[in-house]
Amino acid sequence: MLSVLLQTTVGKIAYVSGLTLLLTSLGCWAVLGHQDPMSPEARAAMTDQTFAKEAARGGMAEIQLGKLAESNGSSEAVKTFGTRMIAEHTKAADKLKQAAEQEHITLPTDLAPKDQATYDSLAKLNGAEFDRAYAQDMVKDHQQDLRDFQHEANQGNDDVIKAFAADTLPMIQQHLDQAKEMLKTVAPTSSHRTGSRSSRMPSGR
Repeated sequence: MLSVLLQTTVGKIAYVSGLTLLLTSLGCWAVLGHQDPMSPEARAAMTDQTFAKEAARGGMAEIQLGKLAESNGSSEAVKTFGTRMIAEHTKAADKLKQAAEQEHITLPTDLAPKDQATYDSLAKLNGAEFDRAYAQDMVKDHQQDLRDFQHEANQGNDDVIKAFAADTLPMIQQHLDQAKEMLKTVAPTSSHRTGSRSSRMPSGR
């Protein structure tokens, strides 16, 4: 009798434990099934944050390269363009910082590896050789900037960051036009060739 009772009790315990485990598992799967690891809103915010951070790094690079243009360039057009980059990107950086603070976005304070590599490469050049390389880089860079800022201005989801991109677009276009003119001045036969930097966004123009 005792043996039968034990067997029954053990059986009940095993049954209840198994049922509990099954229900728990089903419950977990039900919860997981309704969880989106990254909601559309989160993905959109990440895209806007990425844009802001890349723009900040690009702006810092423009300022540093502008200083390099003032010291290493030989053409007055290059020196003048460099000075313009320092002044206008400093102002744009301040605007981006305000927008980022409003949206609780922490901006980077260092150059992107590719921008540092560009700086290091250009820092080894002087005179006419620097002028050509810098002008080519500025044309290609601003062409990419224009696409990136247009995309954010048209398809961004964060209204503040989106507005920043839209407000800076005219300045980016202006800088691109000026960079093309600079390239014609320092490298008339190379006006259709661009530099080595593939994609770097400034913090606005």
